[in-house]
Amino acid sequence: MAIYKRILPFPERDVKANPPPIRSVRQMPRLFRHQDVIDSLESAKPIKKKNLTDILNYINFVGGHILVQMHHPRYEESILVKARPDPCLGKELTCTWSDDSLSDVELETYEFRHLLIDDGRTMIVVPVIPNERNGRRFTVDLPPNGYAVGKRQSRRFACRELAVVLDQSGFLAKGTLLDFCLEKFRVRVRPEKFCSFHWFNSDEPAMIQLWGNERVVFSGPCRCIREGSGIRARELVLSPVNKVIRRFKRGQVRDPRQRLSPSPKLIFDHPFLQRRIQLDVSDISTTGFSVYENVGDGVLVQGMIIPEVVIEFAGTSRIRCSAQVIYRLEEDEKRFRYAFSIFDMDIDAYSGLNRILGSALDTHAHLSTELDMEDLWKFFFESDFIYPKKYRLVESYREDFKETYRKLYQENPEVARHFTYQENGRICAHVSMVRAYEKTWVVQHHISRIMDGKRAGPKVLKQILQFLNNMFRLPSVNAEHMMLYYRPENRFPSAAFGGFAEDLRDPKRCSVDLFSYFTYTTPSLGERLPEGWFLRGCSSFDIREFRRFYEHHSGGLLFDVLGFEQDESNGECVEALYKKLGLMRTWEMLALTHRGQLKAVFIVERSSRGLNLSDLLNCIKIVVTNPEGLSWNVLSTAIGQLVPLYETHRVPVLVYPITYVEAEGIPYEKQYQWWTCDACSIGHLIEFLERRLRISYWK
Repeated sequence: MAIYKRILPFPERDVKANPPPIRSVRQMPRLFRHQDVIDSLESAKPIKKKNLTDILNYINFVGGHILVQMHHPRYEESILVKARPDPCLGKELTCTWSDDSLSDVELETYEFRHLLIDDGRTMIVVPVIPNERNGRRFTVDLPPNGYAVGKRQSRRFACRELAVVLDQSGFLAKGTLLDFCLEKFRVRVRPEKFCSFHWFNSDEPAMIQLWGNERVVFSGPCRCIREGSGIRARELVLSPVNKVIRRFKRGQVRDPRQRLSPSPKLIFDHPFLQRRIQLDVSDISTTGFSVYENVGDGVLVQGMIIPEVVIEFAGTSRIRCSAQVIYRLEEDEKRFRYAFSIFDMDIDAYSGLNRILGSALDTHAHLSTELDMEDLWKFFFESDFIYPKKYRLVESYREDFKETYRKLYQENPEVARHFTYQENGRICAHVSMVRAYEKTWVVQHHISRIMDGKRAGPKVLKQILQFLNNMFRLPSVNAEHMMLYYRPENRFPSAAFGGFAEDLRDPKRCSVDLFSYFTYTTPSLGERLPEGWFLRGCSSFDIREFRRFYEHHSGGLLFDVLGFEQDESNGECVEALYKKLGLMRTWEMLALTHRGQLKAVFIVERSSRGLNLSDLLNCIKIVVTNPEGLSWNVLSTAIGQLVPLYETHRVPVLVYPITYVEAEGIPYEKQYQWWTCDACSIGHLIEFLERRLRISYWK
């Protein structure tokens, strides 16, 4: 039974891939090749009949099996045949043959020798003489003692059916996983019809995939260390080649692992065993964690992927994620340390993990905790974030603003997060972010005041960058870009974010585009565009032209952010998520053309009032791709046709490039930089700000 409220999606490519059917490869009884084990019985540790009876009853209870060594007197060979024990009272034991291949073996020609019980670590040998046997069952008397022999260095575990795919340079074989131990898999595979075992080179690595519940649970190169015989099917013992899986690129900034007290618990269903496992977490960060296992009893395998993991904190809070074992270290002679990398989790789980780890480092830092809205609004006014002119613009819609913020700050939606730095409940700094586009989060409303003689603003900036630095690795969160707006005259963002773009000098990783801003107030209802001009939906040709212009003029990330050529996001689209919350968030592109030639692209964005206090997500953005013949009169008329969409006579308009605005003499109120950063470069941004602001982001 699963304990999870929600099954996290594994990376989409694996979920949608077609898993191979579990191929049942007919398996003949195995030859017994360990006569040395039988020869060592005199020196083996005895197992009393009472203990032996308990072991046999446990095997019956869990539906397990034992092995029967059968000897052929003519050919002087022994085979191992599976049998299922009945409940045992201690005197005699009745078993049922369980091998599917018995029809191919004439058991009456074999003699009983021993019962073998393999617990994965130790082999128990029980000498027996049969009392009664027939085609399906047999009964034996139990001797006074069994014998424990052949202790392995690490425990071997029999597996429930997992599909195996083996691929080696065109040789393809499929089958099932039989058992595994610390560093080895034993599989039985059959080549595809177009292949032959003659193609398989056991001296070279092969790519192995293990599938369970329609998901990949292991994938990696393995070396064959033992190969059975057979033309149609073979048993192979394989060992993973990679000793360390490098999940992230070198040089990326990562947050430190923390040791918490009490230690969190790791709970998961083992993908190979389908059995509940619980381990203590030694240390943890937002990217991974580590655990310890005793040498010889471990169930973890390097490279194993666990689709559903629960991390339990102090028996109360639970974080759900998917993870992979990326390396194993031998700490001492008794223990191995295993490191896990977190594959994926939803934003609520990621926020919860950040909240726990962040509060352990700084008790003043708060992530998306429920705020008293009166305190928040008071902070906005006292810090002069809502200055008189801005308040005059929003005053008539203040009730709408209040309702939007109540939903964003008190209902903890998956499209928004806020960060505050507080002292005794008093807000000293604030920053928020919203998922404004399918795979882009906008950072906004960075405000601070003095705390202990210093500005608290860098504290929340540190919080949000730490959060974003690891967030982009999670497919479910849909975070490929970070974006923000700032005025060029504002010294801090210009030096910090604009300075980073200048320092990086790679607009495909971080770009800055300057827009002019004005509010459109002229009533133009009923005015029509001149003959030959049209404002319509963008065609594929228009989108290509827009991209060509922007790549030539800027080369930045604006086009990627809009997402009109992106794959679908994981989960629900942004519009549906906002609608479910009772809010609005849409954007579309329109083309302004003259006699079929593209002149400008209108990005019509509509959002609930207050989503952005400057209404930069509830405005019309215009990119003039060809200014020739495009007068302000024509552009103004086109804007006027869109005003009714906003149910207001004052619509914010941003125009790019600013050279067009200056050439046409269009009066604008201010300028905004549209700053965009590829999520993979946020670590480099942190390093830059550490140098520029001299703030240690991990202390």
